[in-house]
Amino acid sequence: MSTAREQLLILITTPLYLVVIGLELFLSHLRKQKTYTWKDTLQNIYFMLLNTGLDLLFRIIYIGVILSFFYDHRWIESIPNSWIYWPVLIVFEDFMYYWLHRVDHYCRLFWATHVTHHSSSQFNLTVGFRSSILEPLYRFIYFIPIALLGFQPVDIAFIYAATQTWGILVHTEKIGKLGWLEYIFVTPSHHRVHHGSNAKYLDRNMGMFLIIWDKLFGTFQPELPAAEYQRVKYGLTRPLLKEDPVHIVVHEWKNIRADLKKKGLTFKQKWNYLLGPPGWSHDGSSFTSTELRAMENERNNP
Repeated sequence: MSTAREQLLILITTPLYLVVIGLELFLSHLRKQKTYTWKDTLQNIYFMLLNTGLDLLFRIIYIGVILSFFYDHRWIESIPNSWIYWPVLIVFEDFMYYWLHRVDHYCRLFWATHVTHHSSSQFNLTVGFRSSILEPLYRFIYFIPIALLGFQPVDIAFIYAATQTWGILVHTEKIGKLGWLEYIFVTPSHHRVHHGSNAKYLDRNMGMFLIIWDKLFGTFQPELPAAEYQRVKYGLTRPLLKEDPVHIVVHEWKNIRADLKKKGLTFKQKWNYLLGPPGWSHDGSSFTSTELRAMENERNNP
């Protein structure tokens, strides 16, 4: 199920991606930077195809059945003025995506799915395609309130695809800070922080299109100059032992299973291993992002 608007968006964005990726490749070669590797790039495309395929298979259910049901039982009528309807939809959808993304980072069960997107130690435009494969199976839950507020399911799907285009284009090191845009929109500088495994940068800058939610809800962190803080280190806090596509997708599920099998755990401890923040441990063998930040602050300010 795809609309004419979504098809037009694909026709516009496909050549756009090819041009900007080609430009990034050219600049990387010119500056002798190893921004791309064949293995990482092919994996990014592979994960995108899996995510897109699952989304296409499932969207007839979450658009045609689930979201349509809630739209039919909406609390208020749709905004009749299109000049107001679309901007309001963008704001509502970006707000709900912020909470989807935040839960993905702060609840280990969902982090096990989202971790795929953060598993690359590279940072380039194709990393934006490194999708969380199973996210289409639950992402729509966050869009139910939008349907209840009178926004049509096909419009919700279109705006998600449109803002995701922006979300892909911010995966680059080739663009510095963007002046006043840094105060409103998610920029490449903001998103470099988001992909950093440095303690200060963990679980920060969750927005897709607007950065205002991070500033309102305490998850904002600007990219700091090299003189103030270490360079952004991309990837996971614990590097993967294997980088084959299957292991990248399932490794955190295996880790969860291993933690749940530890002897002598209480129900609360098992609950925290499954639904608590990633890195939580009952014995101090691993640490959450909050704990890692506190430890870093203690080292720097004894």
